[in-house]
Amino acid sequence: MSTGRYRIQSVAEMTGVSAATLRAWERRYGLPAPRRSSSAYRLYSDRDVERIRRVRELCDAGMAPSEAARTVLATDDEAAVAARVEADNDELAVQRILEAVDHFDPDRIEAAVKSSLFLGPAVTLFERVFSPALVQIGERWARGSISVAQEHLAAEILGNTMRFLLRLVQPEHARRQVVLACFADEEHTGPLYGVGMRLATWSVKSIVLGARTPPEAVRHTIEQLRPDIVGLSATIAPAPDRLHALLDGYAEACGATPWIVGGLASEAMREPLVARGGHVAPTAKERFHELIHTLCPLDPNTGE
Repeated sequence: MSTGRYRIQSVAEMTGVSAATLRAWERRYGLPAPRRSSSAYRLYSDRDVERIRRVRELCDAGMAPSEAARTVLATDDEAAVAARVEADNDELAVQRILEAVDHFDPDRIEAAVKSSLFLGPAVTLFERVFSPALVQIGERWARGSISVAQEHLAAEILGNTMRFLLRLVQPEHARRQVVLACFADEEHTGPLYGVGMRLATWSVKSIVLGARTPPEAVRHTIEQLRPDIVGLSATIAPAPDRLHALLDGYAEACGATPWIVGGLASEAMREPLVARGGHVAPTAKERFHELIHTLCPLDPNTGE
């Protein structure tokens, strides 16, 4: 089930459908179907938002709201079946990669990764196959069920593939560019490529600096390339003294350039990060897009 995350006023702003109309559609047509918070507030999921947008598009094309709602609900039934098939294929691709890693077979890992390339666009592959595979590989290494060598081999093969995919999807004539880098003590570069692929769908070019990027390197990049935003990734939060020193360094290096920190450790460093002028990357795609658009206004002609 999709998680409810947006209040009704936010959904109204995101979709262009008034709160009163949203309530009326819910009462008359059963769409959308928000969950309720403990305080009885409506909470809408990303799926609800997408459904509302589709109903509005049909209404704008001349269809009656009742018919538009029925059409979207019927389409969703068909889409649910297709989504289950896609999910099964994605899970099978992940399992093939994991089995190849367990057998410590480089050719088999390469073959499993290559076969997954037919499952969808780059950002979908990252979110549904490569990222879950990397997470599970890391968990297996932490449990001691695979060796450091196996983890490094898998990370190298997957990393090469993600770098290649990001190069393929980079927008040719981007008006905006973002620098992506890992914290100075961070080795895991996978999330950088995932973010880069997502940004590419919004016509934003990514410049990836990679692992263990100190503040001095960020400063030099900003001076030479003048990016619109700097994005930093951290999987594990450094010790407090080290964290504060790094945040001071990144804040000074970025100066007037907006900077965002994402990754598993980002929420844990929210207070000192925000105090230094940085931003925590939202996990929801819609909210991340809103933050990027706010910090780095995109092409008004395309809305991307």
